[in-house]
Amino acid sequence: MLGRAITLVESLNPQRQALAQDLLHRLLPHAGKAHRVGITGVPGVGKSTFIESLGTQLTAAGSKVAVLAVDPTSSRSGGSILGDKTRMAALAADRNAFIRPSPSAGTLGGVARATRETIVVLEAAGYDVVLVETVGVGQSETTVADMVDFFLVLMLPGAGDELQGIKKGILELADMVAVNKADGDNRQRANAALREYKTALHILTPASPNWSPPVVTCAGLTGDGLDVLWEKITEHRQIFTASGERAAKRHQQQVRWMWAMLEDRLISGVRSHPAVRAALPGIESRVAAETLTPSSAVAQVLRLWQGE
Repeated sequence: MLGRAITLVESLNPQRQALAQDLLHRLLPHAGKAHRVGITGVPGVGKSTFIESLGTQLTAAGSKVAVLAVDPTSSRSGGSILGDKTRMAALAADRNAFIRPSPSAGTLGGVARATRETIVVLEAAGYDVVLVETVGVGQSETTVADMVDFFLVLMLPGAGDELQGIKKGILELADMVAVNKADGDNRQRANAALREYKTALHILTPASPNWSPPVVTCAGLTGDGLDVLWEKITEHRQIFTASGERAAKRHQQQVRWMWAMLEDRLISGVRSHPAVRAALPGIESRVAAETLTPSSAVAQVLRLWQGE
Protein backbone atom coordinates (compact mmCIF):
# COMPACT_ATOMS: atom_id res chain seq x y z
CA MET A 1 0.00 0.00 0.00
CA LEU A 2 2.86 2.35 0.86
CA GLY A 3 4.58 1.55 -2.45
CA ARG A 4 1.37 2.26 -4.36
CA ALA A 5 0.89 5.57 -2.53
CA ILE A 6 4.42 6.67 -3.50
CA THR A 7 3.82 5.59 -7.11
CA LEU A 8 0.68 7.74 -7.12
CA VAL A 9 2.63 10.73 -5.77
CA GLU A 10 5.34 10.25 -8.43
CA SER A 11 2.85 9.99 -11.30
CA LEU A 12 2.86 12.64 -14.05
CA ASN A 13 -0.70 11.81 -15.10
CA PRO A 14 -2.91 14.91 -14.38
CA GLN A 15 -5.79 12.84 -12.98
CA ARG A 16 -3.50 10.82 -10.74
CA GLN A 17 -1.74 14.02 -9.65
CA ALA A 18 -5.09 15.37 -8.43
CA LEU A 19 -5.61 12.17 -6.41
CA ALA A 20 -2.06 12.45 -5.07
CA GLN A 21 -2.65 16.01 -3.86
CA ASP A 22 -5.82 14.90 -2.08
CA LEU A 23 -3.86 12.08 -0.43
CA LEU A 24 -1.04 14.43 0.65
CA HIS A 25 -3.56 16.91 2.08
CA ARG A 26 -4.97 14.12 4.27
CA LEU A 27 -1.52 12.87 5.30
CA LEU A 28 0.11 16.21 6.19
CA PRO A 29 -1.35 16.36 9.75
CA HIS A 30 0.24 12.94 10.44
CA ALA A 31 3.67 13.83 9.01
CA GLY A 32 6.62 15.92 10.17
CA LYS A 33 7.81 13.88 13.16
CA ALA A 34 10.64 11.94 11.48
CA HIS A 35 14.28 12.89 11.44
CA ARG A 36 15.16 13.63 7.82
CA VAL A 37 18.79 12.99 6.92
CA GLY A 38 20.25 13.65 3.48
CA ILE A 39 23.32 11.61 2.55
CA THR A 40 25.49 12.63 -0.37
CA GLY A 41 28.93 11.92 -1.74
CA VAL A 42 30.71 11.20 -4.98
CA PRO A 43 29.91 7.92 -6.78
CA GLY A 44 32.01 5.14 -5.27
CA VAL A 45 32.18 6.65 -1.80
CA GLY A 46 30.11 3.74 -0.48
CA LYS A 47 26.74 5.40 0.19
CA SER A 48 24.66 2.24 -0.17
CA THR A 49 26.91 0.13 2.08
CA PHE A 50 27.03 2.97 4.62
CA ILE A 51 23.23 3.36 4.62
CA GLU A 52 22.66 -0.37 5.02
CA SER A 53 24.98 -0.53 8.05
CA LEU A 54 23.51 2.61 9.62
CA GLY A 55 19.92 1.55 8.89
CA THR A 56 20.49 -1.91 10.37
CA GLN A 57 21.93 -0.38 13.55
CA LEU A 58 18.97 2.00 13.84
CA THR A 59 16.32 -0.70 13.37
CA ALA A 60 18.12 -2.87 15.95
CA ALA A 61 17.79 0.07 18.36
CA GLY A 62 14.02 0.23 17.74
CA SER A 63 13.70 2.82 14.98
CA LYS A 64 11.63 2.47 11.82
CA VAL A 65 13.87 3.48 8.93
CA ALA A 66 12.86 4.52 5.42
CA VAL A 67 15.44 4.94 2.66
CA LEU A 68 14.80 7.00 -0.46
CA ALA A 69 17.51 5.99 -2.92
CA VAL A 70 17.52 8.24 -5.97
CA ASP A 71 18.96 6.56 -9.06
CA PRO A 72 20.48 8.51 -11.99
CA THR A 73 18.31 8.54 -15.10
CA SER A 74 20.04 7.93 -18.43
CA SER A 75 20.01 10.98 -20.68
CA ARG A 76 19.99 8.61 -23.70
CA SER A 77 17.42 5.95 -22.85
CA GLY A 78 15.49 7.80 -20.15
CA GLY A 79 15.70 4.69 -17.95
CA SER A 80 17.15 3.93 -14.52
CA ILE A 81 18.59 0.72 -13.09
CA LEU A 82 16.86 1.14 -9.70
CA GLY A 83 19.06 -1.56 -8.21
CA ASP A 84 19.57 -0.10 -4.73
CA LYS A 85 17.64 -2.90 -3.01
CA THR A 86 20.17 -5.42 -4.34
CA ARG A 87 22.97 -3.39 -2.70
CA MET A 88 21.07 -3.24 0.61
CA ALA A 89 19.88 -6.85 0.80
CA ALA A 90 19.93 -7.13 4.61
CA LEU A 91 18.13 -3.83 5.16
CA ALA A 92 15.60 -4.60 2.41
CA ALA A 93 14.62 -7.77 4.31
CA ASP A 94 14.27 -5.91 7.63
CA ARG A 95 10.63 -5.65 8.77
CA ASN A 96 11.31 -2.21 10.28
CA ALA A 97 12.87 -0.78 7.12
CA PHE A 98 11.46 0.36 3.79
CA ILE A 99 13.64 1.07 0.75
CA ARG A 100 12.25 2.97 -2.21
CA PRO A 101 14.48 3.46 -5.26
CA SER A 102 13.27 6.28 -7.48
CA PRO A 103 14.56 7.64 -10.81
CA SER A 104 15.93 11.18 -10.74
CA ALA A 105 14.34 11.68 -14.18
CA GLY A 106 16.89 14.37 -14.94
CA THR A 107 15.90 16.48 -11.92
CA LEU A 108 18.63 18.81 -10.73
CA GLY A 109 19.65 18.41 -7.13
CA GLY A 110 20.23 14.69 -7.29
CA VAL A 111 16.75 13.96 -5.97
CA ALA A 112 13.57 12.77 -7.62
CA ARG A 113 10.89 15.31 -8.54
CA ALA A 114 8.49 14.00 -5.89
CA THR A 115 11.03 13.34 -3.11
CA ARG A 116 9.45 15.94 -0.80
CA GLU A 117 6.00 14.42 -1.21
CA THR A 118 7.36 10.92 -0.70
CA ILE A 119 8.88 11.99 2.63
CA VAL A 120 5.42 13.12 3.78
CA VAL A 121 3.94 9.72 2.85
CA LEU A 122 6.69 7.84 4.71
CA GLU A 123 6.37 9.97 7.84
CA ALA A 124 2.59 9.49 7.91
CA ALA A 125 3.22 5.72 7.64
CA GLY A 126 5.15 5.86 10.92
CA TYR A 127 8.80 5.91 9.88
CA ASP A 128 10.80 7.99 12.36
CA VAL A 129 14.05 8.15 10.37
CA VAL A 130 14.06 9.01 6.66
CA LEU A 131 17.41 8.69 4.87
CA VAL A 132 17.62 10.32 1.45
CA GLU A 133 20.48 8.91 -0.62
CA THR A 134 21.21 11.26 -3.50
CA VAL A 135 22.75 10.67 -6.91
CA GLY A 136 26.14 12.19 -6.09
CA VAL A 137 26.72 14.40 -9.10
CA GLY A 138 28.40 17.57 -7.82
CA GLN A 139 26.94 21.07 -7.60
CA SER A 140 23.31 20.16 -8.34
CA GLU A 141 23.50 17.84 -5.31
CA THR A 142 22.87 20.73 -2.93
CA THR A 143 19.08 20.66 -3.52
CA VAL A 144 18.77 17.84 -1.00
CA ALA A 145 19.89 20.14 1.80
CA ASP A 146 16.67 22.06 1.21
CA MET A 147 14.40 19.18 2.24
CA VAL A 148 16.17 17.52 5.17
CA ASP A 149 16.99 18.38 8.79
CA PHE A 150 20.57 17.15 8.59
CA PHE A 151 22.91 17.09 5.59
CA LEU A 152 25.69 14.49 5.77
CA VAL A 153 28.53 14.51 3.26
CA LEU A 154 30.54 11.31 2.79
CA MET A 155 34.11 11.66 1.59
CA LEU A 156 36.78 9.20 0.47
CA PRO A 157 40.14 8.99 2.26
CA GLY A 158 43.14 10.08 0.22
CA ALA A 159 41.14 10.94 -2.90
CA GLY A 160 42.74 14.36 -3.19
CA ASP A 161 39.40 16.14 -3.19
CA GLU A 162 39.71 17.95 0.16
CA LEU A 163 39.89 21.41 -1.41
CA GLN A 164 37.73 20.38 -4.36
CA GLY A 165 34.95 19.72 -1.86
CA ILE A 166 34.83 23.43 -0.97
CA LYS A 167 34.94 24.35 -4.64
CA LYS A 168 31.78 22.31 -5.24
CA GLY A 169 30.02 24.23 -2.50
CA ILE A 170 28.78 21.04 -0.85
CA LEU A 171 30.89 21.48 2.29
CA GLU A 172 29.30 24.87 2.90
CA LEU A 173 25.96 23.12 3.33
CA ALA A 174 27.23 20.12 5.30
CA ASP A 175 26.09 19.59 8.88
CA MET A 176 28.75 16.91 9.20
CA VAL A 177 31.52 15.41 7.07
CA ALA A 178 32.24 11.70 7.41
CA VAL A 179 35.33 10.15 5.88
CA ASN A 180 34.06 6.70 4.90
CA LYS A 181 36.00 3.47 4.27
CA ALA A 182 38.28 4.24 7.24
CA ASP A 183 39.25 0.63 7.81
CA GLY A 184 42.21 -1.64 7.06
CA ASP A 185 44.97 0.05 5.09
CA ASN A 186 42.81 3.16 4.69
CA ARG A 187 42.95 4.17 8.37
CA GLN A 188 46.03 6.34 8.06
CA ARG A 189 44.76 8.06 4.89
CA ALA A 190 41.35 8.57 6.53
CA ASN A 191 42.91 10.28 9.57
CA ALA A 192 44.94 12.53 7.27
CA ALA A 193 41.78 13.41 5.31
CA LEU A 194 39.96 14.10 8.59
CA ARG A 195 42.60 16.69 9.56
CA GLU A 196 42.38 18.33 6.13
CA TYR A 197 38.60 18.58 6.23
CA LYS A 198 38.68 20.00 9.75
CA THR A 199 41.04 22.71 8.51
CA ALA A 200 38.86 23.32 5.45
CA LEU A 201 35.67 23.65 7.53
CA HIS A 202 37.43 25.92 10.01
CA ILE A 203 37.74 28.69 7.38
CA LEU A 204 34.03 28.49 6.50
CA THR A 205 31.38 30.41 8.44
CA PRO A 206 28.92 27.95 10.05
CA ALA A 207 25.30 28.28 8.92
CA SER A 208 24.20 28.33 12.58
CA PRO A 209 25.88 29.93 15.59
CA ASN A 210 24.82 26.87 17.59
CA TRP A 211 26.53 24.23 15.44
CA SER A 212 30.00 23.78 14.01
CA PRO A 213 29.99 20.87 11.53
CA PRO A 214 32.11 18.03 12.97
CA VAL A 215 34.33 15.73 10.92
CA VAL A 216 34.34 12.01 11.78
CA THR A 217 35.71 8.80 10.31
CA CYS A 218 33.63 5.66 9.79
CA ALA A 219 33.52 2.40 7.88
CA GLY A 220 30.22 1.41 6.32
CA LEU A 221 31.47 -2.11 5.62
CA THR A 222 32.34 -2.90 9.26
CA GLY A 223 30.04 -0.43 11.03
CA ASP A 224 32.94 1.19 12.89
CA GLY A 225 32.25 4.77 13.95
CA LEU A 226 28.55 4.73 13.05
CA ASP A 227 27.44 4.94 16.70
CA VAL A 228 29.48 8.13 17.21
CA LEU A 229 28.18 9.52 13.92
CA TRP A 230 24.54 8.95 14.89
CA GLU A 231 25.14 10.47 18.35
CA LYS A 232 26.28 13.66 16.59
CA ILE A 233 23.15 13.66 14.40
CA THR A 234 20.96 13.20 17.49
CA GLU A 235 22.82 15.99 19.28
CA HIS A 236 22.22 18.28 16.30
CA ARG A 237 18.48 17.56 16.44
CA GLN A 238 18.29 18.29 20.17
CA ILE A 239 20.16 21.59 19.82
CA PHE A 240 18.14 22.78 16.82
CA THR A 241 14.81 21.73 18.37
CA ALA A 242 15.61 23.62 21.58
CA SER A 243 16.71 26.76 19.70
CA GLY A 244 13.68 26.72 17.38
CA GLU A 245 15.91 26.50 14.30
CA ARG A 246 14.54 23.11 13.26
CA ALA A 247 10.95 24.39 13.13
CA ALA A 248 12.01 27.59 11.35
CA LYS A 249 13.97 25.57 8.78
CA ARG A 250 10.97 23.31 8.13
CA HIS A 251 8.75 26.36 7.56
CA GLN A 252 11.22 27.85 5.08
CA GLN A 253 11.47 24.51 3.29
CA GLN A 254 7.68 24.38 2.90
CA VAL A 255 7.70 27.77 1.16
CA ARG A 256 10.58 26.74 -1.12
CA TRP A 257 8.68 23.51 -1.85
CA MET A 258 5.74 25.65 -2.99
CA TRP A 259 7.93 27.64 -5.39
CA ALA A 260 9.61 24.49 -6.71
CA MET A 261 6.20 22.98 -7.42
CA LEU A 262 5.05 26.20 -9.08
CA GLU A 263 8.07 26.21 -11.40
CA ASP A 264 7.47 22.52 -12.20
CA ARG A 265 3.80 23.12 -13.01
CA LEU A 266 4.50 26.25 -15.07
CA ILE A 267 7.10 24.52 -17.25
CA SER A 268 4.77 21.54 -17.68
CA GLY A 269 1.90 23.88 -18.58
CA VAL A 270 3.98 25.79 -21.12
CA ARG A 271 5.22 22.61 -22.80
CA SER A 272 1.73 21.10 -23.03
CA HIS A 273 0.04 24.27 -24.37
CA PRO A 274 -1.37 23.45 -27.87
CA ALA A 275 0.04 26.56 -29.57
CA VAL A 276 3.45 26.12 -27.96
CA ARG A 277 3.57 22.40 -28.75
CA ALA A 278 2.79 23.08 -32.40
CA ALA A 279 5.41 25.81 -32.74
CA LEU A 280 8.22 24.27 -30.67
CA PRO A 281 9.83 22.10 -33.39
CA GLY A 282 10.25 25.14 -35.64
CA ILE A 283 11.49 27.36 -32.83
CA GLU A 284 14.01 24.75 -31.65
CA SER A 285 15.33 24.19 -35.18
CA ARG A 286 15.84 27.95 -35.68
CA VAL A 287 17.67 28.20 -32.34
CA ALA A 288 19.85 25.23 -33.33
CA ALA A 289 20.58 26.84 -36.70
CA GLU A 290 21.45 30.11 -34.89
CA THR A 291 18.88 32.10 -36.87
CA LEU A 292 16.98 32.84 -33.64
CA THR A 293 18.55 33.73 -30.31
CA PRO A 294 17.53 31.70 -27.23
CA SER A 295 16.20 34.82 -25.49
CA SER A 296 14.01 35.70 -28.50
CA ALA A 297 12.81 32.09 -28.61
CA VAL A 298 11.82 32.25 -24.94
CA ALA A 299 9.90 35.48 -25.55
CA GLN A 300 8.12 33.87 -28.51
CA VAL A 301 7.17 30.78 -26.50
CA LEU A 302 5.81 32.93 -23.66
CA ARG A 303 3.72 35.01 -26.08
CA LEU A 304 2.21 31.82 -27.54
CA TRP A 305 1.50 30.49 -24.04
CA GLN A 306 -0.18 33.75 -23.01
CA GLY A 307 -2.25 33.72 -26.19
CA GLU A 308 -0.85 36.97 -27.57
